[in-house]
Amino acid sequence: MTADLVRLIEITESFPRRRILVLADLVADEFVSGEISRVSREAPVLILRHSETRLTPGGGANAANNLVDLGAQVHLVGAVGDDAAGHSLLEYFRRKSVPVTGIRVVRGWTTPTKTRYLAGFSHTARQQVLRVDREPQCPFPGSALDHIARRAHQLVPKADGVLASDYGFGAVTPLLVRRLPKGVKQPITLDSRYGLLGYRATGATAATPNEPELEAQYHARIGADRAVLERLGRNALRRLGLRALLVTRGKDGMALFEPGRATVFVPVFGAPEAVDVTGAGDTVIAAFTLALSAGATYLEAARLANYAGGIVVMKRGTATVTQSELLAALRDEITGGSRAQQPSSTAPPDGPGGAGRHSR
Repeated sequence: MTADLVRLIEITESFPRRRILVLADLVADEFVSGEISRVSREAPVLILRHSETRLTPGGGANAANNLVDLGAQVHLVGAVGDDAAGHSLLEYFRRKSVPVTGIRVVRGWTTPTKTRYLAGFSHTARQQVLRVDREPQCPFPGSALDHIARRAHQLVPKADGVLASDYGFGAVTPLLVRRLPKGVKQPITLDSRYGLLGYRATGATAATPNEPELEAQYHARIGADRAVLERLGRNALRRLGLRALLVTRGKDGMALFEPGRATVFVPVFGAPEAVDVTGAGDTVIAAFTLALSAGATYLEAARLANYAGGIVVMKRGTATVTQSELLAALRDEITGGSRAQQPSSTAPPDGPGGAGRHSR
């Protein structure tokens, strides 16, 4: 166990030497906080005394932000609207020394923005009481797609890994991934909110859906039935032609599937009850991609992603995990921490060497 953790530490320490290309639907996560003053006489609603408004990267921008805080060099390619949220995202990444030349500013298009209103009393934790989503009212512009494709082609040869984050807003498509330069040897990881199975034969290496996303693709219910999870995971792995499928399962950890291997179930790291799961999937794919680019096996990458996910869900709002936090968690395990358990595996459904392995 100690030797395994030392290996994970070595991989994590190499993160600053890795360059990751992120192709992403860029989203702004806005948090409006206020103190409850009274109930309105106009309607049965709370009146909040505004205290602060904070905007952070969301969606694929959050995956990129996690990569930066884990130490990677990041090239970010996508688009934002010519609006306040879009310009705030650009300024955010400039401050973190992330090149923004790959981000197209599109006039007449709306930067997808999720505004969460948080309410509470003095000296109490604020709770989310309302979320308002602002989304583009027109299709993603073809000129912006062309820009993303050109920049992707230019930057792929310089990258140690490619992360494609598809939140359904049009910047990342199966065609974009399929048309990446042939002969790419670095890992290409995929996170697709609504269209995972559309990425068949794109050359993607691995994908990291959560359990509800997998259920939605197959119109099935997994629940506590591992046999259903096994069937859906194996089907998606084969259909997409992946080398690995990492399914995240909330408090039940992860399941990692690889061709010809038994499925590996990775128990959740940390407390089973999360403080806030906002953006946790972005953290998982960031750590998973970065570990693969550093030479980790799929199981090693899954374990590091599990640690990263367990750390980030204990933070409020759209948050990131830093390289130092991840290293501290790993070192704590070596010196006597017991929050992470050993992964377990199940035999492939068709016997040794058959169709099965892995989890989240």
